Amino acid sequence: MPAVGAIVFRDGAVLLVKRGAEPNRGRWSLPGGSLEIGETVEAGAVRETREETGVDVQPLRVLDVRNFIERKDGEVRWHYVLIDVLCEYLRGDPFPATDAENARLIPLRELGEYDVVPTALEVLQVTSTRRIVSDDVPRG
Repeated sequence: MPAVGAIVFRDGAVLLVKRGAEPNRGRWSLPGGSLEIGETVEAGAVRETREETGVDVQPLRVLDVRNFIERKDGEVRWHYVLIDVLCEYLRGDPFPATDAENARLIPLRELGEYDVVPTALEVLQVTSTRRIVSDDVPRG
């Protein structure tokens, strides 16, 4: 199933949500979810971010594509193709909505203190390695 995640930085922090439903219930992740039929990746990133956090963003570009596959008892429970979009923060204070238990801007230096899902952590590490944070993201 195609899914989108929004990578949103603001003042040295990244926007994350604490999942209120499976998969990854109770863990922190990028705002995002399944694409709707006929929806572009960019529109999905904007919609999911607004729905889950109340924050408005402007998509900049697709940054990463990877798989999330979870198996249980030898059967595939979840399989998402995750398309992560780098987005510019526009406005709004994070507030959890839809299936999010919590939503907040978490300082990058504090990510180790949160139970962040591996796929999101990997993308954020790659982002930092590529210096995308300092070179490509407007300061909101």
